[in-house]
Amino acid sequence: MSFQLEIVAWYLKNKRDLPWRNTTNPYIIWLSEIILQQTRVEQGLPYFNRFLANFPDVRSFANASEDQVLKLWQGLGYYSRGRNMLHTAKLIMSNYGGKFPTSYQELVKLKGIGAYTAAAISSFSNNEKQAVVDGNVYRVLARYFGIDLPINSTTGQKEFADLAKQLIADQEPAIYNQAIMEFGALQCKPKAPLCESCPLRIDCEAYKTGTVGKLPVKLKKVKVKKRYFNYLVGIADNQILTKQRTAGDVWQHLYDFPLIETEDELTTLGAEFFNQIKSIFGAEVQISALEAKKHVLTHQIIYVQFFAIDNYIINFNDYAEIKSVDIEVFKQLPHPKIIGDFIEKHID
Repeated sequence: MSFQLEIVAWYLKNKRDLPWRNTTNPYIIWLSEIILQQTRVEQGLPYFNRFLANFPDVRSFANASEDQVLKLWQGLGYYSRGRNMLHTAKLIMSNYGGKFPTSYQELVKLKGIGAYTAAAISSFSNNEKQAVVDGNVYRVLARYFGIDLPINSTTGQKEFADLAKQLIADQEPAIYNQAIMEFGALQCKPKAPLCESCPLRIDCEAYKTGTVGKLPVKLKKVKVKKRYFNYLVGIADNQILTKQRTAGDVWQHLYDFPLIETEDELTTLGAEFFNQIKSIFGAEVQISALEAKKHVLTHQIIYVQFFAIDNYIINFNDYAEIKSVDIEVFKQLPHPKIIGDFIEKHID
């Protein structure tokens, strides 16, 4: 039996029953694909269900506010995905009359939809012969065919794309694409792959040569930047101090607390730090440490310390980016996950 037939036969026996597999609606497929970028199915499924319940079609999504979208997105990370979705939904309403495109060539024109996502939507919604190549597919192909080109190199990406295109040529795209992705997710896993029960192991180059753990090859990541955020939590008369993060940095447009970013971790609260706080919140301000957390992003590690401030006075004309809002209003705003976790733990 050929590689493709083995993959499809395995899929028909082992596939998970996932809601986006029971439809050819391109909007629903788009929703699932964007949510599942950089996200495991187990983590993404509740988000998918919430988004679909709140926005059952592209029109309702396009009518949402950015705050609504980001609040539902809270905790998923890579918040630009949510903002791009809103932009795309509005564009589909204005440029496509509310009809979600299903052709690869139209899909790749939309914000947040790259080659992989366009291939997935076009093949799953109208069976267009476009090969998907995601992390799962890279892994299966690299191991089975013994390809050691880096999957994040230009040469490697071209070779894998060409191979994927050849393999799908005589297949039913919707089924085959789902099959190879699912095979990578459940059978040919990144760690502890199930080689002994794998129907492909006899012809798998990595299995035969003992290189399963070495494939696929990936070039080293860029250096991770360390940052130190010191949040100042001010609550008085059932009001809490907040600010909206600006463009060009992590957590764009989400809401957090006033903060002072330092070059190093604050092991002691020195005079310079106190003076910065006093310059904003008045000479009589009192400060006490609450907790410290580490938040890991793709290219950054953010070390966060939370401090409670009391007896503060702030001139909102001088610090217009800082707002005082009702606590219940604040809870409904979209926050970075680390702020959302802090709210759940510390703010009634």
